[in-house]
Amino acid sequence: MQPITRIHSRTAVLSDENIDTDRIIPARFLTTTTREGLGRLCFHDWRYLPEGGDNPAFPLNKPEAKGCAIVVAGRNFGCGSSREHAPWALLDFGLRAVLCSEIADIFRNNALKNGLLAIVIDEAEHRWLLEHPGIELAIDVAGQYVELPDGGRIGFRLEPFARHCLLHGVDQLGFLRQHEDAIAAFEARFERAA
Repeated sequence: MQPITRIHSRTAVLSDENIDTDRIIPARFLTTTTREGLGRLCFHDWRYLPEGGDNPAFPLNKPEAKGCAIVVAGRNFGCGSSREHAPWALLDFGLRAVLCSEIADIFRNNALKNGLLAIVIDEAEHRWLLEHPGIELAIDVAGQYVELPDGGRIGFRLEPFARHCLLHGVDQLGFLRQHEDAIAAFEARFERAA
């Protein structure tokens, strides 16, 4: 995982509410344990027409959404079953952050553990962002704020351990491995005391 200190991008909007993990990555694509290539399957049944080709009605297929790394999603994003494939697919698709007034807890935890910022913001600020697609935002992970084009800020909170891991580019296992010497010393002391 790469350290994430700041993300700067235009926004794309997926205003639908209750976008569940099966809509993000349909269950039939969960047969892989690798992350690579999941971006082409991201939002598959919404993004592509049944007869093939891109669905022009899908918001992220529109020209103005091209290259956007920040998506502003409708309320209750990531609900449904737990699957790490959902944040993997979003990341491989090119997204780096999801902003919403309500994000499903399990999805949010999976996202943050995998380097996808899942940020919960105030409902009024969320509504404003939904109404203004394509604006330039900067997300500061250390400062825990989203900077608006006019310099205004939207604050957000990250759990301290998740914030630490994002800023240092480590997952939970990587964090533990950074402390192998201290763990070994503790185990040696414990064995001597036993």
